Amino acid sequence: MSHFVRILKINRVFLRYRLDSFFRQQPLPWAIKILLAPLGLLPQPKASRGKRLRAALEELGPVFVKFGQLLSTRPDLIPADICEELEYLQDRVPPFSGEQFVGIVEKTLGGKIDTLFQSFEHQPLASASVAQVHAAVLPDGREVVVKVVRPGIEAVI
Repeated sequence: MSHFVRILKINRVFLRYRLDSFFRQQPLPWAIKILLAPLGLLPQPKASRGKRLRAALEELGPVFVKFGQLLSTRPDLIPADICEELEYLQDRVPPFSGEQFVGIVEKTLGGKIDTLFQSFEHQPLASASVAQVHAAVLPDGREVVVKVVRPGIEAVI
């Protein structure tokens, strides 16, 4: 994706979640105030600012989610309500499908999931910005956790 297209996507998400409201109370250069002025005509968002920021970061992808995770550890820098919402990015990022997970495991390990494991949980234990983990039991009865990097993450990062 070209830099220009990426910037357009970031701007679209910025507008969709009305993140301009984060900056309205701050002293801004006049040129930025002029650019943001038309946004004041749009309806006010219903969701809290923390939820809007978290949703925007999730939509923008793993690098932005990592940034949100970092911010969530800094209550000295951001308001508590935003910090609490961003904590959801630590291990509750929306998961990718169990079918995708199984496909990646089967391709990587070179076998069918039912021969590789005695049992395999299709519901993830945790899902984060870069990887997802599922519980499984090996054929010899040992309980394990299987971790897979999100599909396409290399291209994004």
